[in-house]
Amino acid sequence: MKKTTFQPPWWLSYPHMQTIWSTLCRRPLKHFLLRRERFELPDGDFLDLDWTQNSHGPIVLILHGFEGSIKSPYAKGMLQAIYQQGWRGVLMHFRSCSGEDNRLPRIYHSGETTDIDFVVAMLKKREPTTPIAVIGFSLGGNVLLKWLGETGKNNPLHAAVAISVPFELHKAADRLNQGLSKMYQWYLLRSVRNKIKHKFQRMPAPFPLPKLTDIHSLRDFDDKITAPLHGFLDANDYYTKSSSRQYLNNIHIPTLLLQSKDDPFMTTDLLPQPDELSPHVTLELTEKGGHVGFVTATFPWQAEYWLEKRVPIYLENYF
Repeated sequence: MKKTTFQPPWWLSYPHMQTIWSTLCRRPLKHFLLRRERFELPDGDFLDLDWTQNSHGPIVLILHGFEGSIKSPYAKGMLQAIYQQGWRGVLMHFRSCSGEDNRLPRIYHSGETTDIDFVVAMLKKREPTTPIAVIGFSLGGNVLLKWLGETGKNNPLHAAVAISVPFELHKAADRLNQGLSKMYQWYLLRSVRNKIKHKFQRMPAPFPLPKLTDIHSLRDFDDKITAPLHGFLDANDYYTKSSSRQYLNNIHIPTLLLQSKDDPFMTTDLLPQPDELSPHVTLELTEKGGHVGFVTATFPWQAEYWLEKRVPIYLENYF
């Protein structure tokens, strides 16, 4: 385990404040131009990718979290940090997350690794000698780590970073149904229920949908929607097969895990132990930081985002 440099400010040491600060209080990035590219997938669906404007240098692919997109402040902030390094940043929207419904009667989930595999393969085919790294946030971090473990020694990346990962989906789902963490569940559940409602207003559902307003937890949503929509028996089957913790010992590229002990999306018992990590994986664990928070500064008007400094420092070693 690596010693961390992150220290929260006195006014932002509470985990929920760390978690919601960048969403509610971060100043929007202005005049930061991106270009969109659409990848057509072999199954007839598509993925939308948003690129920074620089045309040369290593490629850093970002995987957003649950119900995230280019509108997520952490995603755009990290793209700007990548751009300032002279690298090419690109955000891969999961299916249905780019502002346009995907074509097939499915969306995305925590264990879907075929899309990132396809995108990285296409990038390598287009530029065989260009170094590529991937950064995954939350759900995107789980997807990334699962894919790294699945591909093992055959993975083409130079490096990877996974941030605030729910390594065991069962425990993360239960945590979000407790205490103040229910406010995140409510927000995410509202978003994904609206997405499903809108999607199946324009196409027939592949199975009889339950009444969405009767779904009151993410576990219930995964049991009644995510699992049958993506070929799992139920939520437990989905969580068991998709959790990334079981894949960590088969990762063969340099990988940094950035986690906070006070993350309100999870409990400390789902953090991997040293003997579960391959020699290529480094866990950097902070005492505080919330979920994809890690905000620093002496005063509120000086807020800075530690991840946007720490991650480029790590990737620079492999570029």
